[in-house]
Amino acid sequence: MASTKRKILATNDHNRPSKKSKPSTAGPNLTLLPKEEPSFPRGGASVLTPLEQKQIQIQAKNDVLFEQSTGKKASRDEYGTEGDEGDVLDENEISSAKVKRNTKRKGKLNNAEVVAKEKTVRIEGLSYKRLVPGSMVLGQVSQINQYDIALSLPNNLTGYIPITSLSDRLTIQIESLAEKEKEEASDDESSGKDLDLKAYFFLGQYLRAYVVATETNNVPGQKARRHIELSINPRQTNLGLRKADLVINSMVQASVRSVEDHGLVMELGIDEELVRGFMSSKELGSHFKFSSIQEGTVLLCLITGFGSNGNIVKLSADLQKAGNLKKGNFLTDAPTIDSFLPGTAVELLISEVTKSGVIGKAMGVLDMTADLIHSGALAIGKELENKYSVGEKVKSRIICTFPDAEPRKLGISLLEHVISLKPSPISSSADSETQNPIGILPLSTIVSEAKVVKVEPGMGLLLDMGVKGIRGYVHISRITDGKIETLAQDTGPYRVGSKHKARVIGYNYMDGLYVVSMEAKVIAQPFLNIEDVQVGQIVKGTIEKLLINESGVSGIIVSIAEGITGLVPHIHFSDIHLQHPEKKFKEGSSVTARVLSNSPAKRQLRLTLKKTLVNSDDEIWRSYDDLHVGAEAVGAIIKIIQSGAVVQFYGSIRGFLPVAEMSESYIEDPKKHFRIGQVIKVRIVSVNAVEKRMIVSCRDPSIPGVAQQEQLQSLVIGSAVNATVTEKANDELVLELQGSKLKAMLPFEHLTDESSQKAHSTAKKIRVGQEIKDLIVLSKAEGKRLVQLTGKPSLVKAAHAQKLVKGFEDIREGAEVDGYVSNIIPSGVFVQFAGGISGLLPKAQLSDEAASVPHFGMRKHQSISARVLSVDYAQERFLLSRKSKSIAGTDQSPSKGSVSALSDGSLSNPVDGFSINIDDFCLGKLTKAKIDSVKQTQLNVHLADGVQGRIDMSEVYDKLEDVKDRKHPLKSFRPQEVLSVRILGIHDFRNHKFLPITHRGKAPVFELTAKPSNQTTMDLDILTLSKVHTSSSYLVFINNVAEDYVWVSLSPNVRGRIKALDLSDDVSLLQDLGKNFPVGRALQAKVLNVDVTNDRLDLSARSGDSARPFTFSDLSVGAVLPGRVTKVTERQVTVQLSESLSGQVNLADLSDDYSTANPTIFKKNQIVRVCVRHIDAPNKRVYLSTRPSKVLSSSLPVDDREIRNITDLAVNDVVRGFVKNVADNGVFVSLGSNVTAFVRVSDLSDLFLKDWKSDFVIDQLVKGKIIEVDAAVNHIRMSLKKSHIDKNYRPPLTFNDMRTGQVVTGKIRKVEDFGVFIVIDNSANVSGLCHRTQMANGKMPDPHKLYDEGDIVKAKVLKIDRERKRMSFGLKASLFRSEIDADFEGGEDAISLKPSNTGDHISDEGTEVGELRDVLAANADEGSSDWGGVEDERDEKDDAHIDDADYGGVCINGESNAGSQVQGLHAGGFDWTGGLSVMRPRKPQSETDAEASQPKKKKRKKAEIQVDRTGDLDAHGPQSVADYERLLLGQPNSSVLWLSYMAYQLQLSEVDKARELGERALRTIHIREQDEKLNVWVALLNLENTYGTEETLDQIFGRACQYCDSLDIHERMISIYIQSGNHERADALFSTTLSKHGSQSPSLWLNAATFYLSTLNAPSRARQLLSRALQSLPSHTHLQLMSKFAQLEFTSPNGDPERGRTAFEGLLTTFPKRLDLWNVLLDLEIRRGEKDRVRELFGRVTRLELKIRKMKYWFKIWAEWEEKMCDEKGREKVAKLAEEYVRKQAEEKVKIAEL
Repeated sequence: MASTKRKILATNDHNRPSKKSKPSTAGPNLTLLPKEEPSFPRGGASVLTPLEQKQIQIQAKNDVLFEQSTGKKASRDEYGTEGDEGDVLDENEISSAKVKRNTKRKGKLNNAEVVAKEKTVRIEGLSYKRLVPGSMVLGQVSQINQYDIALSLPNNLTGYIPITSLSDRLTIQIESLAEKEKEEASDDESSGKDLDLKAYFFLGQYLRAYVVATETNNVPGQKARRHIELSINPRQTNLGLRKADLVINSMVQASVRSVEDHGLVMELGIDEELVRGFMSSKELGSHFKFSSIQEGTVLLCLITGFGSNGNIVKLSADLQKAGNLKKGNFLTDAPTIDSFLPGTAVELLISEVTKSGVIGKAMGVLDMTADLIHSGALAIGKELENKYSVGEKVKSRIICTFPDAEPRKLGISLLEHVISLKPSPISSSADSETQNPIGILPLSTIVSEAKVVKVEPGMGLLLDMGVKGIRGYVHISRITDGKIETLAQDTGPYRVGSKHKARVIGYNYMDGLYVVSMEAKVIAQPFLNIEDVQVGQIVKGTIEKLLINESGVSGIIVSIAEGITGLVPHIHFSDIHLQHPEKKFKEGSSVTARVLSNSPAKRQLRLTLKKTLVNSDDEIWRSYDDLHVGAEAVGAIIKIIQSGAVVQFYGSIRGFLPVAEMSESYIEDPKKHFRIGQVIKVRIVSVNAVEKRMIVSCRDPSIPGVAQQEQLQSLVIGSAVNATVTEKANDELVLELQGSKLKAMLPFEHLTDESSQKAHSTAKKIRVGQEIKDLIVLSKAEGKRLVQLTGKPSLVKAAHAQKLVKGFEDIREGAEVDGYVSNIIPSGVFVQFAGGISGLLPKAQLSDEAASVPHFGMRKHQSISARVLSVDYAQERFLLSRKSKSIAGTDQSPSKGSVSALSDGSLSNPVDGFSINIDDFCLGKLTKAKIDSVKQTQLNVHLADGVQGRIDMSEVYDKLEDVKDRKHPLKSFRPQEVLSVRILGIHDFRNHKFLPITHRGKAPVFELTAKPSNQTTMDLDILTLSKVHTSSSYLVFINNVAEDYVWVSLSPNVRGRIKALDLSDDVSLLQDLGKNFPVGRALQAKVLNVDVTNDRLDLSARSGDSARPFTFSDLSVGAVLPGRVTKVTERQVTVQLSESLSGQVNLADLSDDYSTANPTIFKKNQIVRVCVRHIDAPNKRVYLSTRPSKVLSSSLPVDDREIRNITDLAVNDVVRGFVKNVADNGVFVSLGSNVTAFVRVSDLSDLFLKDWKSDFVIDQLVKGKIIEVDAAVNHIRMSLKKSHIDKNYRPPLTFNDMRTGQVVTGKIRKVEDFGVFIVIDNSANVSGLCHRTQMANGKMPDPHKLYDEGDIVKAKVLKIDRERKRMSFGLKASLFRSEIDADFEGGEDAISLKPSNTGDHISDEGTEVGELRDVLAANADEGSSDWGGVEDERDEKDDAHIDDADYGGVCINGESNAGSQVQGLHAGGFDWTGGLSVMRPRKPQSETDAEASQPKKKKRKKAEIQVDRTGDLDAHGPQSVADYERLLLGQPNSSVLWLSYMAYQLQLSEVDKARELGERALRTIHIREQDEKLNVWVALLNLENTYGTEETLDQIFGRACQYCDSLDIHERMISIYIQSGNHERADALFSTTLSKHGSQSPSLWLNAATFYLSTLNAPSRARQLLSRALQSLPSHTHLQLMSKFAQLEFTSPNGDPERGRTAFEGLLTTFPKRLDLWNVLLDLEIRRGEKDRVRELFGRVTRLELKIRKMKYWFKIWAEWEEKMCDEKGREKVAKLAEEYVRKQAEEKVKIAEL
């Protein structure tokens, strides 16, 4: 300890700053020597570090220079430096001078005494003057604003942290938000999305702050304002800390770097890159929820431990845990004084106690002081000498540093709430919710009788404010308005016990005191804070400043109280627009204003000076919840658009004023009648408090809207009305109809039929108030309550003559009609009539003279008469003509669709030859019809000229046998063919519905029947839906084809639906409904269901019994049925057999050849043929098969036979199956739907597989041999070894199989300057070296120019060193003269087996990545011999070695991982690891180089394997789209890479591209990579939940459930909802999931209960789940589930522990010897801390009849618990009980022995 003390003192003196020097912003780097110093270093080495040696050299040089310049000898203490001594000398000289000047008064003091006096530790409280840049101080968050955070500092100081000084992560977010705001260029009214700091911090939170700057703003006439700027960025608050300075129980500040599944990765701001912090989700404390924590959050953390490598620092932000110093959470060991930072708890040894504070030392070396406030003197109300004594050790917490102090010291706090890190002195440690003192006694509160409890002369008063535990402090300057001379404890007006009126002006969290003022002017002040100002309040103020911009005065700053100002926007200067506001408003003048809005978070106050608002007595609208329809108030217009205006009221209340509600008169352009800033009085029409929307109106509320609407509805188009002119606009009149207050419009052009000039001349003569008679109603808009009138004489005349066209039914071909021009286009003129009806007058139907002039000589609104040329009743269109009938008749024949019956109803050219009048066509009349056209579903006919009819396809045939062409039943009919028909009714061509004959209109279309049976009977029975009965059969015809069903017609007015499965017994026809069942096809169908109420009819076209509805009881094993695919995943296909019946097709049942089994080839809604394979009646599940041998023909070939049960297998059977599960002890393979085999790890392969799990994935197809079948236990063992499956299997070559002279093939594993390493094909990773001297016969070539890694070569074994397992190869062409194949020409120096484009087969490991996965090589240097070798793969743990012999070689381990980065030894200039971690690129090669290095012989070009490794060269990961795309080429199945790519796009705000990447990943990742695809689905769900809509999220969720495990996706989705705070949707999804999957997962029920109980605070709902769960889950899960629910009552904050105890008692009564239940209950009770209950439980469990070993365990943990509780009596009692138990056991043994 003495050694450590000496080191810290020496370091302290060495780094002490001089008084003259400015404080450095960077903290001093104080490093101690190692704790254990060698007394005699080996080899005579120095114990000094290089830095210390350098410092000594500099000191010696300075000593010489000093002696030469001064002639004095430089002096220095044992540990000091020259720089320090220089400061000391200067101080001594100054002190000596002072002593000499004051000799007469003070006597003589020597230098030593002066220095001692200077070094005396003084108690100094933290103040504004002592705060210098670089200081660090502990504070508490006192206010969270929009752009900064206020931090309460010790001694009633407050600092502010700008939003840019919080953390690096938050700064990045702010910059991105700023960029978005620049791009979006939002206007003043739009509210951009700002960063909500309340999501990152909470009031009372402890933080360490770094003082950035202090400044004083001196404003003339006002108090000087002092501002302290702070930073809590860990880079500054942890300044000077290094990895070595981080010790357990010290406090560091950290920011959240990323949020992981189980915790947070934290940034410490330390320069060493590898040092990171990690905080478990359980260490966050009660103030933060792990689900809501965000990146960038700054936390003061306790160091609780370190990772295995020391680079991971384990942190805890649980303040309750960190503040519990009884458990030793204080600093006990520190390598340097840098570890002593504010926030860290230390043990203080008190060395001095004074009236002003406490002085002590930490660890005996570092001085610390506690001032009057933080020593607790004010809080305890008694002298410190009575509480503390010298030599006493107390716990304290560091709160500040004094960089300028001499000697160096730290400020500490002895206040209880600071030591325990409670937010306030009244916070309860047992209570998770902090009591806020501001909530108890809000700011600005006036206390009538505040009692003085203590007087500090020269400082101030301590008051009792009526709040227990917190007192108020009045500074001496705030006691009275004037100056106070003295304060006395027992005398004067402010003595102890006196009572005074005081006002709370603040609260300091760190001091735990209310800041109080007793000044009369403060008590009388109306507002102290901006929070005191109420919206709508009338205030008086003084104009402080006029804001002027390029347009003039833009605003006025008004001061309403000291430090409180508000802004008056320019639109609120006055009720009228002021040209020169500066003339009316002068700086310093008084004004009366009303508060429009108050935003304390933004520190913004908006005022209005408008007299209409200031003097208004209307209700102040502050909240949407208080508003109701009909309420009236005044507001100001802030925005005007074409459809209305936005009206601003008080606060954030806004309403929309539609243009229709602006006035009773019609307003075309609101900007002409209203202006921005105008004050209007409105009433509420509608309000939605949830969506915060409101519609207001300026209309006179006395006008009844309902009556007006009724009058508008009763107004008939074409009727004549009288109206009074109320307003004249530019080109129209506004009128009011007499007898009602309806508004009407009359354009000037509608006053006359003459020219436009005449119309305007007539309008000028009309005055406002004049009555205009005999106007015709042209149209009405009920929505806008507007009526359009006309006064054109031509239209008025037509209306009186009943010839005015008012609707489409008034249009007759050949009739003369009057209208007006509505629009002119190049191809013709549109003519408008009453009721909004318009027709086209084509250019061809105009006179030649009119067609040749511009606009055809017409204008808009011109009166026009024309003749109806043709009518299209189906489309409600008609053409007009202005040519004479004779001319028009030569151009165009009458349309068949037009009505040519005369006005008296007589017919022209009837088809039957005898019908005279249209009235002759009555119901049931037998007549003739001529076919006009043949359609798919009907015959269009006519009965006479202009009399149309139709024959529906269902009214042509009586029986299916009569239909010759069933696909096209009407194909046999021809136009102009005459048919015998009977009239059924009228066809409504608008709605395509059948109507009775009584609904005949002016242009009827008759519904006819041509059925032979209807021609011979007079009794027509028209089929309706009510006459259709179940099981009856009908001839139907298809009239529409949908995706999975068709619509059919039974009659013209009865339609039904046939599902695709019910269309035919032949499933092959159902694959293409549009082709095989076209519109018009005839079918014989049977009725399945009739629902007259809902107008629904279901039919089936299948034959026999198959037509009836299919149920579960109708199923039988082996039945072949059609089905519709409803869901496709990568493991199975779900097929719907009927409305209520579905089954599953598993992988093993998809195909007779497992290699072709692919569920994704099926599409949703596809019709397939399936065979019922198995029926699980108890669970009502059906298992199906689509094997061709089952559904088509049993004679079809079967590659993989169906295995139904274990009896279908025998030992030595070779079968294939799909991997079902990969466990730790082996692989489970599914051989059939109910048959699973187990493969042990030793049976997976003939080779040793190090990471064998990576070679097997779920649903992977494997082939194996049955080696064991045990039907009794239903156990099957299987082997996947090739030696068991393949009779011709040849084991891989080993090193012992190699012979000198043997010729082998292999691949180049690595290319070095001295040679290449070759791996032999079909070997156990046997490899060796081919030296460059053995590559060519001539000059030694460059291996990099000859070979690439991965090249296939033929080599010859030259030497084998079996002892060292090394082997050398040769590649010279001369070695293979006798063996060269005829396909290769003999001029090559080495035989390369690179494949050609037509390509010889390359082995599965023929790539560089494959080689890296299999090989870990060790090479020799260039000067080595040709020897090479191999190690056995089981010798992987042997250390690689190399000796001094002239041998080189390589050691091969076949079990290396391709991803490892293990660096080996380095020798001879090459990598001993075989270069796995660093790939050397091939040197560039030119043609000249190739010619120089190789003989000029013919050489056949071969394809080379090129692998792009540029992505591996980037040490920082992918940084661009190109980098990601390149990496994806090599790792297409990596979900991590895909998700990283998506995150990269999201960082660029490319949400759509991120979605596209997710869809692309799902298409790219292999079908077997189920987990990888699941990760992508979850990422897409998160993406849509954050950036998408509910529709897109539901769509992705539905698809994910189809392709992945439904339960898994439901649980992931619930987790996403909970983490994002969408509890409503999480609740709904929980209900759905429990209904669907409740029988599968007990954890699902527990999770739901936890959610209801802890999150939603709904205990009743949570407890109801238990009974439902017990009904749904198997019985073996009940015990565990009941135990978990009982535990939840203890652990949840909303639970009832008593209910949990009752549940446990019931379980223990049933299962008294289940020790796990006892253990859980005891643990829960111990956590609650109720000692009596714990002892009772221990007593009960030790009274059970248990074995001695178990009983010993229970007595042991009972005794340990009693010891932990520090209860000696309890421990003695346990010991006695244990002795008594042992004695009884001994007695029983004796009795047994005697018997």
